[in-house]
Amino acid sequence: MPRNMRISPFFLALRSAYQSELDDLTFDSEGRNVLRQRLAQRRKEIGFLRQMIELSPEMVAVIFHQGFHFKLPAVLDQLLTHEPDEFPDWDSLAEAAQLAPWAHELTREILQEPMGEWFLTVAAGLEYMHSKPAARPASQSDQDTDDASADVENDGDDDGDHVNEFDADDENDARSSEEAGADWLAEQGFDRKD
Repeated sequence: MPRNMRISPFFLALRSAYQSELDDLTFDSEGRNVLRQRLAQRRKEIGFLRQMIELSPEMVAVIFHQGFHFKLPAVLDQLLTHEPDEFPDWDSLAEAAQLAPWAHELTREILQEPMGEWFLTVAAGLEYMHSKPAARPASQSDQDTDDASADVENDGDDDGDHVNEFDADDENDARSSEEAGADWLAEQGFDRKD
């Protein structure tokens, strides 16, 4: 994510709420990391959670934590600049933010709601911001506490300027997909940035 990119007030407001929701789910009262178990439980509550997608999207979006693979980062960067009434259709974003196989059933449930496509767009944007160290709040540690991402460790440099393997991969992906993202955006009716 470009450091000088303008994130919309909508996504800025939800970013910290989404991070807080993940933080609340991460540890139990004894300090044990229980994020995986709590997310599994939350995913089983999809029937109830569907009712909250418009009112509290950050509380529901956590069910898709680590459920997206971002193939076209430039498209997601552009998405984050938009307010909710400017979002593209979910179908047009599906190639840029591909869902993990385990998330397909959850997606079918969400799409039954009138605001389902809107919500999936919000969830993709929130998870994309969470996956980018430059987009995380300064108080967030660089190491994700989720078991599924614990294999990428902080190199011990606490100044936040280190580069981990995700950063390098994302930078290469961003460069190689920037033109594809620009083409996609132009096809969706957005002005091309030159």
